Amino acid sequence: MIKAADMMIARRADTRARADFATWKMMAKLNGASSLPAEAQTFLVSYRELLKAMTEPQASDATINLIYRSYYAEMGGVGEAPDVKAQPVGQVTDNVTAFKRPPPPRPKKATGPDGKSRLPVALIFACLVVVYTGFRYLLR
Repeated sequence: MIKAADMMIARRADTRARADFATWKMMAKLNGASSLPAEAQTFLVSYRELLKAMTEPQASDATINLIYRSYYAEMGGVGEAPDVKAQPVGQVTDNVTAFKRPPPPRPKKATGPDGKSRLPVALIFACLVVVYTGFRYLLR
């Protein structure tokens, strides 16, 4: 029986493993693998060895599973790491969100020949003139 606390640890370990692996893989592509910690370099070497025997998605999943089990024990999980909900085979496992274009802005209502209404500005100016004139006559 798996406790709720262990499932929370398992989810956090899985999320962290996926994020770390994606980061490490990107660092390796950018020739920055030498700056990674020794643990990360060890996992990347095992990933490269797995790539020789299987496809990239399978090798990624196997490496993420190794990292996940390591993190589960490191985070204080009890016993063997439970299986978390696996992603379907062939689905991208990177933690990348695709950006969507924002919807086009709605056209403004065109009023008058230029598309801009001049009435509010003229009305405000007229009110200011009336108020100024009223104060001037009141204070005399």
